[in-house]
Amino acid sequence: MVSDSDAIHPNDKDKSKHTVGTIAEKTLKDLENQFEELRQRTQQLLTDRIELENQVAKQKSKVSRLNEEIRLMRMPPHVIGNIQDLLDSERAIVRSSNGTVFLVTYNRGLDPELMKPGARVALNQDTLSIIDVLHDAWDPLVMGAEMIEKPSISFNDLGGLDEQISLIKESIELPLTNPKAFTNFGIEPPGGVMLVGPPGCGKTMLAKAVANSTDCTFIRLVASELAQKYIGEGGRMVRELFDLARERAPSIVFIDEIDAIGAKRLDSATSGDREVQRTLMQLLAELDGFDSLADVKLIAATNRPDILDEALLRPGRFDRLIEIPLPKDEARAAILKLHMGKMPITKGVTIDSLVNPTEGLSGAELKALTVEAGMSAIRENRKKASKSDFHKALETIIKKRNEKSSGAPNSLWS
Repeated sequence: MVSDSDAIHPNDKDKSKHTVGTIAEKTLKDLENQFEELRQRTQQLLTDRIELENQVAKQKSKVSRLNEEIRLMRMPPHVIGNIQDLLDSERAIVRSSNGTVFLVTYNRGLDPELMKPGARVALNQDTLSIIDVLHDAWDPLVMGAEMIEKPSISFNDLGGLDEQISLIKESIELPLTNPKAFTNFGIEPPGGVMLVGPPGCGKTMLAKAVANSTDCTFIRLVASELAQKYIGEGGRMVRELFDLARERAPSIVFIDEIDAIGAKRLDSATSGDREVQRTLMQLLAELDGFDSLADVKLIAATNRPDILDEALLRPGRFDRLIEIPLPKDEARAAILKLHMGKMPITKGVTIDSLVNPTEGLSGAELKALTVEAGMSAIRENRKKASKSDFHKALETIIKKRNEKSSGAPNSLWS
């Protein structure tokens, strides 16, 4: 049985329902307000997104345009130079390939480890700003001087040069193959050999035979190639030449016609002469400077030793002066035997009969004599060279010599 106190009054039930309804309405209104706020926020975010996407698109377009400008700037031609000094993170002092020094800017995106004094760089042709850092490389002329394939000429192909072959072997080959033979006596082996003699006597042929007989790196260059137009270029090439020789050691460097850069230094000289003298001074420093040339040997050749600078010929630079004169009787016989060994000749032609008439001829002219005699026989469709062929060939050689100088031999075929 329920008492009156426990019973719920109808008015209380109405109040409770009213309260619950009020709370529900308030909660719904709050949710609607939150939804509206979220909707507005979403709309704002969408607007911000569209704006950011537009900005990204503009930046991409700008980056693409800048990349295209960079690509165009990187397109050749470029000026090649070397960094002299770095002033800050944006400026550097460079020396261009023509010797002029510039203060330029550079891209901070370049590798800072590569941006250092001495580095080779590519400069924009218009603004001269540094475009790229180039890999260190030898000068193409220096790299091309390294002989890849050995020449086919050997010491056996040289006639009348037995003494000169012996001297160059003990001066160049022996220090590289048996250095202990010199250290046991407490002496330094010869560092360089100078080959002197008239044109056509076998100086270059002797150097080729050295290249053929050794397993060392052989680097050959004509001295005139070291005479460059711009200041410092010749000295740089000499420095790179010997740096390459040290890197490839044991090696032999052959400089032909060294009188092109080794002439005596004069007080009165043009700017071109002064640049040649700078090249010579760099060569002198490399031959007898602070850097050792223990495993690098130098062979030079010239037909004008009288005009060479005294500093170039002193001991310590060229310790041996090997003279290759015009061949004497025995030498001419050896040369003729070498070139006529496989030539079909008639019975009237002997090597002894050719020795006296060819007095004063060089080794190259003796070779030209045999070639000319063979061509005469081929021209007349004969299988052997006769006495008359050599007679005509000798007259041709002497005529050519008379056109160049008055020192031709007077003796003719008799």
